[in-house]
Amino acid sequence: MDSLLFPLLIVLLAVPLFLQARKQKRAVAEQQKLQNSLATGDRVMTTSGVFGTIVDTAEDTIELEIAAGVRTTWVRQAIREKVNPEQAEDATADSTDVVDAEPAQVEESKVEESKTEESKTEESKAN
Repeated sequence: MDSLLFPLLIVLLAVPLFLQARKQKRAVAEQQKLQNSLATGDRVMTTSGVFGTIVDTAEDTIELEIAAGVRTTWVRQAIREKVNPEQAEDATADSTDVVDAEPAQVEESKVEESKTEESKTEESKAN
């Protein structure tokens, strides 16, 4: 029984490592395919979440236009994915909604703080 336990343990440890290595190779190949397919005019998202349109490409760098007349230079590896213009607009609209929601939350917390301060002053007056 002990002679079968050790090989079984080795197999149980080796199989997940093998599957993980295959998955990682596939991801690297997919990323390399993306890097090679980038062309002028493509709408992309960088690893930091910045959306832009490719204006110029070089061997190791890409120039993105992130707003009208605003161009930035990025290394090719910083490009995470190609996006459709509709997806980029949706993501921008979602991020705008989050920014707009923050002042309301801040205002609510200020109201709660003032109520707490008022109740504290009333308690101190009562004592």
